[in-house]
Amino acid sequence: MPQVVLVQPQIPPNTGNIARTCAATATPLHLVGPLGFEISDRYLKRAGLDYWPYVDLHYHDSLSQFQDYRQHHLGRWIGFSTTGQYNYSQFEYRADDWLLFGCETAGLPPEVLQACDATVYIPMHQPHVRSLNLSVSAAIGLFEARRQLGDLNEFGPRHGC
Repeated sequence: MPQVVLVQPQIPPNTGNIARTCAATATPLHLVGPLGFEISDRYLKRAGLDYWPYVDLHYHDSLSQFQDYRQHHLGRWIGFSTTGQYNYSQFEYRADDWLLFGCETAGLPPEVLQACDATVYIPMHQPHVRSLNLSVSAAIGLFEARRQLGDLNEFGPRHGC
């Protein structure tokens, strides 16, 4: 199954919302530091609600530490960027893909984009909108990858929103 990687996220509620999405889909979440907040941040906890025990969370202090970790695991790095090469919905995902998302203010660092096996973008109609919210982008990318892989069939209906 694809894994979600947040590289140097800055806004606690975004990370909390992504953690909630990862919990709901049983998707591993990797946080690559430095973070713009403390893991114990109340806004982070609040956004993730009471789902934190269900998050398969991995923390890496730095990009180099994450790169070392990744060397021992298979899979492609798929970087999500407004300057990506491929439309995210037309890209063919694989089960061992790592879906990388950068910080809210700057996106993925250039050295990460260069290390990616492929980069994808989420198309937007309005040219004056620079990007989507990080948690929205991560959900869009993750659900498209899971849809293509047939992983959404295992999920049943839930009560509530």
